[in-house]
Amino acid sequence: MTFAWAKAYVPRSLYGRAALILLVPVVTLQLVVSVVFIQRHYAGVTEQMTRNVALELRYLLQAADAAADPAGAAAMMAGIATPLAFDIALGVESPPADARRVLDLSGRRMIETLRSEVPALRAVDLTRGSRDVWIWLDTPQGVMSAAFDRRRVSASNPHQLLVLMVFTGVLMTFIAFVFLRNQLRPIKRLARAAEAFGKGRIEAYRPSGAIEVRAAGNAFLDMRARIDRQIEQRTMMLSGVSHDMRTPLTRLKLGLAMLDDDAEAEALLRDVGDMERLLDEFLAFARDDSLDDPQICDPAALVREMVEKYRAAGRAVELAEFSGQGQAKLRPMAVGRALENLIVNALRYGSRCCVGVAISEKAVRISVADDGPGIPENRRSDALKPFVRLDAARNQNKGSGVGLGLAIAHDIARRHGGTLVLGTSEALGGLQADLVLAR
Repeated sequence: MTFAWAKAYVPRSLYGRAALILLVPVVTLQLVVSVVFIQRHYAGVTEQMTRNVALELRYLLQAADAAADPAGAAAMMAGIATPLAFDIALGVESPPADARRVLDLSGRRMIETLRSEVPALRAVDLTRGSRDVWIWLDTPQGVMSAAFDRRRVSASNPHQLLVLMVFTGVLMTFIAFVFLRNQLRPIKRLARAAEAFGKGRIEAYRPSGAIEVRAAGNAFLDMRARIDRQIEQRTMMLSGVSHDMRTPLTRLKLGLAMLDDDAEAEALLRDVGDMERLLDEFLAFARDDSLDDPQICDPAALVREMVEKYRAAGRAVELAEFSGQGQAKLRPMAVGRALENLIVNALRYGSRCCVGVAISEKAVRISVADDGPGIPENRRSDALKPFVRLDAARNQNKGSGVGLGLAIAHDIARRHGGTLVLGTSEALGGLQADLVLAR
């Protein structure tokens, strides 16, 4: 048996689900106790009290049976009815049927009990007053009516226990909610710290709460420290390797410049230049997380500034229609580097480039489209890997990179809690790279 249909009605947040776990037993217990109490009160107590009244009514009927005429019966029953708190009348007409309100549950049980205990009962009326019971009985001297207080067959305050139970349940539920909120607060703080770290931001966090939550918090801090150390070690290692390789490259370039064969030296110098460019890209990839700190900025202004820089240089870069507005907490220099890589990549393999921005409540999407040959769908995941050059997919006659442009942009997007999505541009027909950044 599956309960998949119930998932749509279950709260998605931890607080909502914990509240549901708390409320369901409390409400169920309240309902069960209420039903049992009502059944016990309106069935058991009402029946017992009605039987006592039925005994007194039978005593009145015996007096009426013993009288010789109606006048004697009236006098005899009057002497008995007054001490028993009955208001009686002899020789009256009875209604054709019983009368009671629909929600009068105790009245229904009272009528059933009276009919079983008093066979001479003709009719019962519970609608003439909220506190009066009118009954009609057959006697040898004619039909007799009797009125008495409703409290003789029903408890005087049956709602008090229910009101007390509901009030106590609400009070304890409120207290439980307060404790529940205090217990869930450390979990929410841990979630915020983990979310911020996923976006490349370090948020101050100190483990608190229950033992299990503290253990999870300490594990998160250890994991964050290890990742920071690994990133730092990677950056230092790559920077060191790149720096050390510049010295022999410089000596090699100097030696090639002193060769007599200019044609051969020129080819070798181009190779050395490619190696230097590779080292520059290598360092850029290693240092992409150490550019700047996150700050509140306008993504649209950042994109507009970058596009204007390329347009001022005479490059065919256009601005697409912007959608949405607002600010986001980003690393401006890192986002600028990622956008620059995407624009350079678009201009390298195409003749036109179109840049657009879409700002939503939770993300910023920067789209860079070109009119080049694009990348096949089955090769797009490979294009995001470092040092991968898709020679068959892109036009290498217009210059080739070292396979780090898209990888750097993808890495910067992930450090902002987002990703880089490659697709096909509907407007230009080439590649469209969507830099998605979390707000």
